[in-house]
Amino acid sequence: MNNDFTSQLWHDIADIYDAILAHPFLAGLTDGGLSAESFAYYVVQDALFLRRYARALSIVASRAPDTASTEMFARHAAGIVTAEMSLHQSLMADLDLDPSSVDAAQEAPTTLAYTSYLLATAGSGSYGEGVGALLPCYWIYWEVGKHLLERGSPNPRYQRWIDTYSGDEYGSDAREVIAATDKLSTDLGPRDRQLVRRHFRVTSRYEWMFWDMAYHRQTWPV
Repeated sequence: MNNDFTSQLWHDIADIYDAILAHPFLAGLTDGGLSAESFAYYVVQDALFLRRYARALSIVASRAPDTASTEMFARHAAGIVTAEMSLHQSLMADLDLDPSSVDAAQEAPTTLAYTSYLLATAGSGSYGEGVGALLPCYWIYWEVGKHLLERGSPNPRYQRWIDTYSGDEYGSDAREVIAATDKLSTDLGPRDRQLVRRHFRVTSRYEWMFWDMAYHRQTWPV
């Protein structure tokens, strides 16, 4: 599935991915020990995240060099609203959360920092930089979903989350973006490759930070 460039990207974040798998938020999903409060916090913050992530996808779609890539990223931006937001709405109902609570919620520091980085990179960087920044969210969630599926969860809502991100539909989207990264890499010079690698590693770190933020229910210090 991967060429040398995407293999290198994944190799670059091996330490971060190991830290993600070891995080107590993910362990709590599989053993059922994650508190409902932390999971509810995550669901609300992730809904806020996805709104801005969809905007970043739309920006990258508008900058794609070919029609197929434009269509793919635009379709994914729309799909977030119909698919992943649908999951969040069902989880909110299960957690007795009013969907309007998302509109009233404030983005946590990590949520705001992560999405601001994505939007800035998509808007002011090259097309390749934008893709490199967006890819970890796809790829890491897919790998995490498959990893957690092997363990399962005694908690039905946590199992629903695991099933979504380990599923074929989500995996198909992730593979599409990995393939798009492979495709664009053939036209990148050494400097541009380094930029893509840097963005990929930065947003991979933000993935760890997002789960850590949810586990501790991060608040603004002042």
